[in-house]
Amino acid sequence: MSLSVTPTFTLTEEEQSLLPSDSDVAFYAEHGWYLTKKLFSDSEVDELIAASERYYAGQRDRKLPVRPPRLASWDPSKGDVQRHNDYVHYEHDGLARLLRKPLIGAVAAALARTDEIRVFQSTLIYKPPIAAEPTNVVPWHFDKHYWSTSTSDNMLTAFIPFHDCGEEMGTITMVDGSHRWRETGRDDSMTRHFADRDSGDLERMLAGNAAYNDAEVVKVPMIIPKGHMSFHHCRTYHGSLTNRSPRPRRAVSFHLQDGANAYRRFVLSTGEVLAYNHDVLVRRLPDGRPDYSDPDFCPVLWRSPATPLQED
Repeated sequence: MSLSVTPTFTLTEEEQSLLPSDSDVAFYAEHGWYLTKKLFSDSEVDELIAASERYYAGQRDRKLPVRPPRLASWDPSKGDVQRHNDYVHYEHDGLARLLRKPLIGAVAAALARTDEIRVFQSTLIYKPPIAAEPTNVVPWHFDKHYWSTSTSDNMLTAFIPFHDCGEEMGTITMVDGSHRWRETGRDDSMTRHFADRDSGDLERMLAGNAAYNDAEVVKVPMIIPKGHMSFHHCRTYHGSLTNRSPRPRRAVSFHLQDGANAYRRFVLSTGEVLAYNHDVLVRRLPDGRPDYSDPDFCPVLWRSPATPLQED
């Protein structure tokens, strides 16, 4: 499968019925999250599980040309910890074929109120059924912090579990309405991925921002049936608890960008220029900037049929 092949941006009548309504879009704008209708059939979800098992067994259709500095790349040598593997939409055609289903992009476009959605990143996740495993706990954070090299504040993420996913499995949990908060106390540490930050500091940051906004911290666990998924805004605080169930929690965190998103130079207080993993992979624009619309790494997932086709 060539990642630069432009998909057909059309939906069947049945798929159109699965798009968010106007009231759903308004709900997302107010709350910062949305639970979808059933976007994957049971057989498609079972295909995702099978493809992920082939991926974990070492199957790759292509490899990254270079290794980015902060790549999440679990392998069996790391043991029975929570697994994170980035760029699965690039490396594995079986996963990419399902993740690049236009319906997912159309739902994202409706929520973000944009005409185009591109892939930004995809991370395959596996929480082992070990209640005491500390890596199973994902502390409170929001994604825009470590997407500081992106111009858009309209990016969003689809959390796609491969089974019914509830609180016992450590489902993703949103802090309701937190994407609308004004931020205080920002420093360079916030540009780092949550895995590289102190969980206590992240808890204090959430509490501090809630107090600054005179807001209550309302945590909403996403109860997601098989074939459904959640979406959340790039500034929505979220996290998850450990997996207390007897089976692994399998999912993809599918990060998406609106068509207007582009690279921006972001300088830290030390004078260092911040870099995202894409910056060593994607092609360069004529002015030398990394191209976050590179069709190999950031392919178009959905483009409104009324939007003129742009040259890649």
